[in-house]
Amino acid sequence: MFKATPNPPETDNVSPYDSLDSKKLHEAAERALDFHVNTAADIKATPRTPGTLFIVNPQLDTETLLAHACESLASANVMTMDLADRMEGPSRNSLLGIAQIIMLGELAVNRALDNLEPQEVAV
Repeated sequence: MFKATPNPPETDNVSPYDSLDSKKLHEAAERALDFHVNTAADIKATPRTPGTLFIVNPQLDTETLLAHACESLASANVMTMDLADRMEGPSRNSLLGIAQIIMLGELAVNRALDNLEPQEVAV
């Protein structure tokens, strides 16, 4: 039986980096990997810039932030309970569960507010 190709096929011993195109391809791949795969040092070195669409003032103190969180949770709890009053069956039960989770978050925020030392207001 005659084979049309040698066994194994003959190949040139050429490095993939011998041609200019292979070097460019390799450099492009390295740049892409460097851009997309950050090391922990790169992440820490790059400061995080928050988006400006929805931003909380970074200069606000913890007490103010907790007070606003408490008010937001209280409002969400009232809205959820009002909606649950208009529902029946499993949907009502789901809303009551959500309201309970909101209430637990509100209790936790209130406890955190109780644990804070009151800040002196400069007049």
